[in-house]
Amino acid sequence: MKKTILLLLSTLLILSIALVGCQSNEQTEVSTEDGGDGPVKIKVFAPQNAETDLETNSFTKLAEEKFAIDLEWQTTTFDATSASEVRNIGLASGDYPDLYLLIPWVDQFTQTDLLRYGKQGVVIPLNDLIDKHAPNIKKVLDNHPYYKSMATAPDGNIYGLPQLNECFHCSYGNKMWMNTDWLEKLNLEMPTTPEEFKNVLTAFKTNDPNGNGKQDEVPLSGSPGLIESSVIPYLMNGFIYDDSRTRLLLENGKVDLAADKDEWKEGLSYIKSLYEEGLIDKGAFSQNTEALQKSGNNSEAQILGAAASMHPGVFVSEPDYQKQYDPVAPLNGPNAEYATYNYPSSPGGAFVLTNNASESVQIAAIKLVDYMFTQEGQIRSHFGEEGVSWRKPQDGDVAVEEGANPILATIPSKEGDEPRNDNWGAMAQYYQPKEFRDGWIQATDIYSPEGYERRLQEATHLYEGKEPSEIFPHWAIWIDPAVADEAAMIRTNIEDYIDQNSLQFITGSKDLDKEWDAYIEGFEQLNLKRYLEIMQEAYENSGL
Repeated sequence: MKKTILLLLSTLLILSIALVGCQSNEQTEVSTEDGGDGPVKIKVFAPQNAETDLETNSFTKLAEEKFAIDLEWQTTTFDATSASEVRNIGLASGDYPDLYLLIPWVDQFTQTDLLRYGKQGVVIPLNDLIDKHAPNIKKVLDNHPYYKSMATAPDGNIYGLPQLNECFHCSYGNKMWMNTDWLEKLNLEMPTTPEEFKNVLTAFKTNDPNGNGKQDEVPLSGSPGLIESSVIPYLMNGFIYDDSRTRLLLENGKVDLAADKDEWKEGLSYIKSLYEEGLIDKGAFSQNTEALQKSGNNSEAQILGAAASMHPGVFVSEPDYQKQYDPVAPLNGPNAEYATYNYPSSPGGAFVLTNNASESVQIAAIKLVDYMFTQEGQIRSHFGEEGVSWRKPQDGDVAVEEGANPILATIPSKEGDEPRNDNWGAMAQYYQPKEFRDGWIQATDIYSPEGYERRLQEATHLYEGKEPSEIFPHWAIWIDPAVADEAAMIRTNIEDYIDQNSLQFITGSKDLDKEWDAYIEGFEQLNLKRYLEIMQEAYENSGL
């Protein structure tokens, strides 16, 4: 089962990140910059999966020829812990490469890393290189304020480039999916309020929608293994905005905490009522995603009524079961009708040059990544070879977003095919603007594998625009290095405190009414006031 899940998620990732490109028509000039003495040698640290050989990869060969370079690879695995350890050991020992090409969801330099190593001189600023040799990167920085804030440190330097991946369905990841076959069998409407949602779950539990004569249905489940699969944010958003990560609010430019407000208590009380009546699976607060899929794929009978996740593939892979789940729009609660929004790119450095890089290496490297900021470069580096891994539009093709112009379509691999090894995959997704992703060609049957991304696109439109008018932009916030360690410690303590107490209140191990005041007082001991001061200053310095 674990293998099935990993294969599914890998496939979906390839699909979701395959939409790459840049609207700039500027082309990167190519020159050796080393007096014509042969290719510029660049030592590169990068992750490599089992289906890719970066040394013999056809995009590697193209890049080496196009930019007169010789890439010498030091590779690590896609295991996040291992990759981070290898990178940090090399940096600590002084044995590090010229260039890091990283994948955010595997490992990359954090903003704190960039500031620390930048101050030490280990990581070099990219500003001048971008100004002189990277017109496409410069254009993207100028046209995307959030991306520029993510990339630019408080001292004005760009110590590393984050990837910009404007994945629409990732922007509203905390979705709720419901078994609409069960709704039809029980003659129920899709719920629109917390009370209606509770009534539907009750019907799922008591009215035998799977028809096997047993009360074996699991009305609602999820998993803390993925932020998007937690049941709390979706349900809480009918009472107060829950960003699912920091639990910070932004109102009239002032940073505040959501989890100490009366509305948060009201939301916990509602979720607690679902739990007490057996409408939320107990495993929703403790199980991993593999266990969640066991519920979704139950072989004896379909038992799962609803689940929180970014997409159905997280909780069900059995094809006939998966077709039965449709998105539930944000619930119109007593205080709010919010959807959790998260900017889909991860802050930090995926492209980082070190002080071991000579001037010729620096110029060649920045030109290489600048090429990946063009539409041609993004498609070739991330997608692969035309006619092998992708094709141009044909008559009858329809883009994933209604009204968008079709741009390209994937060519799926067939069972038994050898790995194509013709692209750098997620390592190359430096610029994927929404307007390009919207042009990805998809089948019109949203319940077919070929129409899966369209299904997610349509689902996400139910959530789009439902976030508050102001959101704390945690993805674009740089913390002053002088207080970074202090802020990280306080943040960890506060977030753990919120998660632990929320669970205790929901499950009844703590009395929500009697122990709420003590819970609020606990924030004072955790230095909440100081934390909000740090976040306020960081937000004001972000320029957003």
